[in-house]
Amino acid sequence: MESSRAALEKLVESGDFASDATVAEALGLLRERRALDLSFLAPKEQAELIRTRCVDLLPTADELAERIAAAKKKGGGLHVKLGIDPTSPNVHIGHAVPMILMSRFARMGHRVTLIIGDVTAMIGDPSGRSDERPALTVHEIAANLATYKQQVAPFFDFTKAELRNNSEWLTEIRLVDLLPLLAKIPVSQSMQREDFRTRVAEGASLTMAEQMYSVVMALDSVELCCDVEVGGVDQLLNLQMCRTVMAASGQRPEVVCTVSLIEGTDGTGEKMSKSRGNYVAMTHAPGEIYGKLMSIPDRLIATYLAALTELGDSEIAKLEAKLGPRDAKHLLAATIVDTVHGADAALEARRSFLARFKSKRLSDAADVPVTRVDASRTVGQVLMELGFSPSLSHTRRVAVQEGLHLVVERADGTTRKVTLERKDVDATTAELVAREAGGESGAVFLRLGRQATRLER
Repeated sequence: MESSRAALEKLVESGDFASDATVAEALGLLRERRALDLSFLAPKEQAELIRTRCVDLLPTADELAERIAAAKKKGGGLHVKLGIDPTSPNVHIGHAVPMILMSRFARMGHRVTLIIGDVTAMIGDPSGRSDERPALTVHEIAANLATYKQQVAPFFDFTKAELRNNSEWLTEIRLVDLLPLLAKIPVSQSMQREDFRTRVAEGASLTMAEQMYSVVMALDSVELCCDVEVGGVDQLLNLQMCRTVMAASGQRPEVVCTVSLIEGTDGTGEKMSKSRGNYVAMTHAPGEIYGKLMSIPDRLIATYLAALTELGDSEIAKLEAKLGPRDAKHLLAATIVDTVHGADAALEARRSFLARFKSKRLSDAADVPVTRVDASRTVGQVLMELGFSPSLSHTRRVAVQEGLHLVVERADGTTRKVTLERKDVDATTAELVAREAGGESGAVFLRLGRQATRLER
């Protein structure tokens, strides 16, 4: 651990981070850090390493250390659980924050289980919601699950980690078995939630299924006899219910570890979310991941590095001070691409980004997708198909904010940029190109913020 820190510190002190070679060396050190065996650490050191990346650690870090010590005496480790509901086909890097903590537990020698909530997704987590979440069908859940294992693979070694669906046990539960448990759980505990109280006070819908969500989620912990559960800080009340249900079931309540929710890439203060379009998906291409991370405000660099890498707080502070925001952000972007797609993809994405913004010509970038111009698809549809925008309404809002452009890069090296209007979102690509670039030769690009596609005529 100390040798890893020393090697990275030496590189940050003396390395030229404008060089591909230096960045490649840094990526190698960070890759080694992500795979570093931590099982040799004493129980208190393990607990402290977990605490440094937790918002809440309940009951205490000392109890976590005591449990680790007790498990070691028996020759084993703790059973650590993370649950994720497949409410969308995409896993984004915000979901990776608790997964990184799970990876840390695994490298400490503990048994980790990722639970896919294919039953709890049918209810929908009500945390923080002001209205009822539309129920997902079995077919929708199955479609969302299609590539989940592949998407989360950068954070789990599935030769050791377990992947379970909670339908394995929840579909078998009988009402006569559930009722005695429910009789021990006060309704007042679920109504501690401010979002529930607000909805009731405002006369909004609050279903029994939503009130049951945290209890059903807790049955996963009971089934697996978990020692520890990891989740986002927005899950705290759900995780406290898990402790209550485990105690009511005659089990020792699990230790709860919550992690921060990272802010979205747009810097508006909203959490990362597909519905807001401010997310970075695991399924995004390397260049797209790189570009989105390079677009974050400088104030988020340290937050992202802390949440998405194995760097310690002191290392992050030194890195920011020595490299400055530009190079620190490049290292962040390259590290995430390396984690998801590998080192070669990370370095190529970096080179492409630098080429694009050095010359400010999209034609110099190797990773710009190509879209064939036609008369059947609108500008808005094309941007949604490419994953540049989550919805037509989002694209229209960006257009109103003058963030949607048609760019013509002429053969003579000059560039003409047309700021598109809200109405242009509903124009076909053929209509748009004919109107705005019909008489010009050269490459034509459709650009939404920092993302662009070449329109092939």
